[in-house]
Amino acid sequence: MEKIPSQKRTVVKRIVLFGPESTGKTTLAKQLSEKYDVPWVAEYAREYLQDKWDCSRAICQPEDLVPIAIGQMKLENKAIIQAENEKKQFIVCDTDLLETLVYSEVYYNGWADQRLLDAVSSQNYDLYLLTGIDVPWVADDLRDKPHEREKMYEAFRSALEANGCNYISLQGNQTTRLESASTAIEALF
Repeated sequence: MEKIPSQKRTVVKRIVLFGPESTGKTTLAKQLSEKYDVPWVAEYAREYLQDKWDCSRAICQPEDLVPIAIGQMKLENKAIIQAENEKKQFIVCDTDLLETLVYSEVYYNGWADQRLLDAVSSQNYDLYLLTGIDVPWVADDLRDKPHEREKMYEAFRSALEANGCNYISLQGNQTTRLESASTAIEALF
Protein backbone atom coordinates (compact mmCIF):
# COMPACT_ATOMS: atom_id res chain seq x y z
CA MET A 1 0.00 0.00 0.00
CA GLU A 2 1.31 3.38 -0.99
CA LYS A 3 1.95 5.79 1.84
CA ILE A 4 0.72 9.37 1.95
CA PRO A 5 3.78 11.67 1.89
CA SER A 6 4.56 13.54 5.07
CA GLN A 7 3.97 17.25 5.16
CA LYS A 8 7.27 19.05 4.50
CA ARG A 9 8.48 20.89 7.59
CA THR A 10 9.16 24.56 7.00
CA VAL A 11 8.87 28.07 8.40
CA VAL A 12 6.61 28.95 5.47
CA LYS A 13 3.07 29.35 6.74
CA ARG A 14 0.15 27.45 5.24
CA ILE A 15 -3.24 29.06 4.66
CA VAL A 16 -6.08 26.67 3.74
CA LEU A 17 -9.37 27.35 2.00
CA PHE A 18 -11.84 24.96 3.59
CA GLY A 19 -15.52 24.22 3.24
CA PRO A 20 -18.28 22.61 1.21
CA GLU A 21 -18.43 22.39 -2.56
CA SER A 22 -19.29 25.50 -4.54
CA THR A 23 -18.46 28.05 -1.84
CA GLY A 24 -15.77 30.02 -3.68
CA LYS A 25 -12.63 28.31 -2.35
CA THR A 26 -10.76 28.17 -5.65
CA THR A 27 -11.70 31.73 -6.59
CA LEU A 28 -10.48 33.07 -3.26
CA ALA A 29 -7.32 30.93 -3.30
CA LYS A 30 -6.36 32.39 -6.68
CA GLN A 31 -7.18 35.94 -5.52
CA LEU A 32 -5.00 35.59 -2.42
CA SER A 33 -2.16 34.06 -4.41
CA GLU A 34 -2.24 36.95 -6.86
CA LYS A 35 -2.63 39.64 -4.20
CA TYR A 36 0.35 38.42 -2.17
CA ASP A 37 2.35 36.89 -5.04
CA VAL A 38 2.62 33.53 -3.28
CA PRO A 39 2.22 29.97 -4.57
CA TRP A 40 -1.19 28.37 -4.41
CA VAL A 41 -1.90 24.67 -4.24
CA ALA A 42 -4.71 23.50 -6.49
CA GLU A 43 -7.27 20.94 -5.37
CA TYR A 44 -5.87 17.63 -6.62
CA ALA A 45 -9.19 15.80 -6.07
CA ARG A 46 -10.90 17.97 -8.68
CA GLU A 47 -8.41 17.00 -11.41
CA TYR A 48 -8.32 13.35 -10.34
CA LEU A 49 -12.10 12.95 -10.12
CA GLN A 50 -12.81 14.96 -13.27
CA ASP A 51 -10.44 12.65 -15.20
CA LYS A 52 -12.20 9.62 -13.70
CA TRP A 53 -15.60 11.04 -14.66
CA ASP A 54 -14.48 11.96 -18.18
CA CYS A 55 -12.98 8.51 -18.81
CA SER A 56 -15.65 6.26 -17.33
CA ARG A 57 -18.48 8.38 -15.88
CA ALA A 58 -17.45 6.91 -12.52
CA ILE A 59 -17.71 8.83 -9.26
CA CYS A 60 -15.43 8.88 -6.22
CA GLN A 61 -15.08 5.61 -4.34
CA PRO A 62 -13.36 4.91 -1.00
CA GLU A 63 -10.31 3.50 -2.81
CA ASP A 64 -9.79 6.90 -4.49
CA LEU A 65 -9.19 8.78 -1.25
CA VAL A 66 -5.60 7.71 -0.58
CA PRO A 67 -4.46 8.46 -4.16
CA ILE A 68 -6.16 11.86 -3.83
CA ALA A 69 -4.37 12.48 -0.52
CA ILE A 70 -1.04 11.45 -2.04
CA GLY A 71 -1.53 13.81 -4.97
CA GLN A 72 -2.59 16.67 -2.68
CA MET A 73 0.46 16.31 -0.44
CA LYS A 74 2.81 16.15 -3.41
CA LEU A 75 1.35 19.42 -4.73
CA GLU A 76 1.55 21.07 -1.31
CA ASN A 77 5.15 20.00 -0.69
CA LYS A 78 6.12 21.24 -4.15
CA ALA A 79 4.55 24.64 -3.38
CA ILE A 80 6.43 24.81 -0.08
CA ILE A 81 9.74 24.23 -1.89
CA GLN A 82 8.82 26.94 -4.39
CA ALA A 83 7.91 29.35 -1.57
CA GLU A 84 11.18 28.62 0.24
CA ASN A 85 13.18 29.18 -2.95
CA GLU A 86 11.35 32.45 -3.64
CA LYS A 87 11.55 33.53 0.02
CA LYS A 88 7.76 33.78 0.40
CA GLN A 89 6.15 33.88 3.85
CA PHE A 90 3.20 31.62 3.05
CA ILE A 91 1.35 29.47 0.54
CA VAL A 92 -2.37 29.25 -0.14
CA CYS A 93 -3.89 25.77 -0.26
CA ASP A 94 -7.18 25.31 -2.08
CA THR A 95 -7.85 22.34 0.24
CA ASP A 96 -6.09 19.95 2.61
CA LEU A 97 -6.36 16.37 3.82
CA LEU A 98 -8.79 17.30 6.60
CA GLU A 99 -11.23 18.29 3.84
CA THR A 100 -10.71 14.88 2.22
CA LEU A 101 -11.37 13.27 5.60
CA VAL A 102 -14.62 15.21 6.06
CA TYR A 103 -15.84 14.05 2.66
CA SER A 104 -14.85 10.47 3.46
CA GLU A 105 -16.78 10.49 6.71
CA VAL A 106 -19.87 12.14 5.17
CA TYR A 107 -20.04 10.02 2.02
CA TYR A 108 -18.97 6.68 3.53
CA ASN A 109 -20.93 6.65 6.79
CA GLY A 110 -18.12 7.70 9.10
CA TRP A 111 -15.46 5.53 7.42
CA ALA A 112 -11.94 6.77 6.69
CA ASP A 113 -8.79 4.96 5.64
CA GLN A 114 -6.33 4.74 8.54
CA ARG A 115 -3.58 6.23 6.36
CA LEU A 116 -5.72 9.32 5.84
CA LEU A 117 -6.47 9.57 9.56
CA ASP A 118 -2.76 9.27 10.38
CA ALA A 119 -1.78 11.89 7.80
CA VAL A 120 -4.38 14.37 9.06
CA SER A 121 -3.26 13.94 12.67
CA SER A 122 0.34 14.78 11.79
CA GLN A 123 -0.33 17.92 9.75
CA ASN A 124 -0.11 21.54 10.76
CA TYR A 125 -1.72 24.56 9.14
CA ASP A 126 -1.53 28.14 10.34
CA LEU A 127 -4.95 29.41 9.29
CA TYR A 128 -8.12 27.92 7.86
CA LEU A 129 -10.52 30.10 5.89
CA LEU A 130 -13.93 28.44 6.22
CA THR A 131 -16.05 29.50 3.25
CA GLY A 132 -19.73 30.06 3.92
CA ILE A 133 -22.72 28.84 1.94
CA ASP A 134 -24.13 32.31 1.30
CA VAL A 135 -23.05 32.24 -2.35
CA PRO A 136 -25.01 30.60 -5.18
CA TRP A 137 -24.43 26.89 -5.71
CA VAL A 138 -23.07 26.19 -9.20
CA ALA A 139 -23.54 22.74 -10.74
CA ASP A 140 -20.77 20.81 -12.48
CA ASP A 141 -19.88 17.16 -13.15
CA LEU A 142 -18.59 16.55 -9.62
CA ARG A 143 -20.85 18.54 -7.31
CA ASP A 144 -23.82 16.65 -5.91
CA LYS A 145 -25.13 18.14 -2.68
CA PRO A 146 -27.01 21.36 -3.51
CA HIS A 147 -29.72 20.57 -0.95
CA GLU A 148 -27.35 19.63 1.86
CA ARG A 149 -25.28 22.80 2.07
CA GLU A 150 -26.08 23.53 5.72
CA LYS A 151 -25.31 19.94 6.75
CA MET A 152 -22.02 20.00 4.84
CA TYR A 153 -21.03 23.40 6.24
CA GLU A 154 -21.64 22.10 9.75
CA ALA A 155 -19.52 19.00 9.04
CA PHE A 156 -16.61 21.21 7.97
CA ARG A 157 -17.00 23.64 10.88
CA SER A 158 -17.21 20.73 13.35
CA ALA A 159 -14.04 19.18 11.92
CA LEU A 160 -12.14 22.42 12.49
CA GLU A 161 -13.42 22.65 16.06
CA ALA A 162 -12.71 18.97 16.82
CA ASN A 163 -9.14 19.32 15.55
CA GLY A 164 -8.42 22.59 17.35
CA CYS A 165 -7.72 24.45 14.11
CA ASN A 166 -7.16 28.20 13.91
CA TYR A 167 -9.90 29.43 11.58
CA ILE A 168 -12.17 32.26 10.59
CA SER A 169 -15.51 32.02 8.81
CA LEU A 170 -15.94 33.93 5.59
CA GLN A 171 -19.29 35.26 4.44
CA GLY A 172 -20.40 37.79 1.86
CA ASN A 173 -19.38 38.62 -1.67
CA GLN A 174 -15.93 38.08 -3.19
CA THR A 175 -14.68 41.52 -2.15
CA THR A 176 -15.80 41.09 1.45
CA ARG A 177 -14.29 37.61 1.66
CA LEU A 178 -10.99 38.76 0.19
CA GLU A 179 -10.80 41.65 2.67
CA SER A 180 -11.61 39.43 5.67
CA ALA A 181 -9.14 36.76 4.56
CA SER A 182 -6.42 39.36 3.97
CA THR A 183 -6.92 40.85 7.43
CA ALA A 184 -6.63 37.41 9.04
CA ILE A 185 -3.55 36.48 7.04
CA GLU A 186 -1.78 39.75 7.78
CA ALA A 187 -2.47 39.26 11.49
CA LEU A 188 -0.29 36.13 11.34
CA PHE A 189 2.73 38.29 10.65
